[in-house]
Amino acid sequence: MKYALFGASGAVGKALALVLANEQVKFRVVGRSEKELRVAFQKYEPWVEYCVADLTIKEDASRAAEGVETIFYLVGVPYHKFELHPLMSDICVNAAAQAGVKRYVHLSTLYSYGLMQGDRITENHPREPHTFKGKMRKEQEDIVLGAQGKNGMKVTILCSPDFYGGDSPLSLVHMIFEGAINGTAADVIGPVNKPHEFVYVPDLARTLYQLSQKEGAYGKRWNLGGVGFITVQEFANQVYAAVGKKPKLRVAGKFMLRLLGFKNVFMKEFVEMHYLMDKPLFVDDSNLRNLIPELKKTSYKDGIERTLKFLSTNQVTPSRDNKIS
Repeated sequence: MKYALFGASGAVGKALALVLANEQVKFRVVGRSEKELRVAFQKYEPWVEYCVADLTIKEDASRAAEGVETIFYLVGVPYHKFELHPLMSDICVNAAAQAGVKRYVHLSTLYSYGLMQGDRITENHPREPHTFKGKMRKEQEDIVLGAQGKNGMKVTILCSPDFYGGDSPLSLVHMIFEGAINGTAADVIGPVNKPHEFVYVPDLARTLYQLSQKEGAYGKRWNLGGVGFITVQEFANQVYAAVGKKPKLRVAGKFMLRLLGFKNVFMKEFVEMHYLMDKPLFVDDSNLRNLIPELKKTSYKDGIERTLKFLSTNQVTPSRDNKIS
């Protein structure tokens, strides 16, 4: 088996499966539900192999890694259970090394950096997380990098800001698409006038695959930024305009998140990460672009149009079930 996607049922896993199928290589999709896996990936048969596994269990992780050359680790956990991130990575990298996996590609976030120091975040930016979730992500990344060379295995990490596109119900801007399509107001987290970067999911999936092919990628962390800066308000303006409507937003600030948190676990847990909305992080990915000269990024205009087309023609998961990156 050439590749395995750990946490395949998420947005990035689905997009990466399409990349691998187009390359006509065999890949294993790993998740907890066989029914969910078959619904999502049966269109890629005979290239796809299904593996039902609970990656918090060593035996399951070992079975999922058996006979695989490259693992893409794309696992998300419930937002109120971030302590699972380092636990699961420790289990999975050790299972991969013991199984003789050659390459281990881990998808991470910007959480481990903490507050931005300077104008941009390079890979050399201090990782000084001030939140519990950031500390768990840093611990996870350290575990992965610590496995470099174990039984000959090579590891690499790609760090990305929030993403959007297609079947990405956990994106912070996904509800904007739902609102535009349904002609209703969209619930968003404010402030909405600060610049952000968003990555289009197919771009992220393609970049992960390209990264896996580069020998110089391993033993390091890499940043991937968006195609440029855009505010949530500007993003919403483009989405609603694409369907010929005026934007309608219901904005929840930090105080409102605290109130909503009494009934909604995601809102409660997002309070500590609200700094990402108020003090956004801007990524310098020049090192990645030097490593992958063929790296391409979809414009917000094209990404928004393709996302709207996908959502208008496909039945997708309803937004937000408290499990994001």
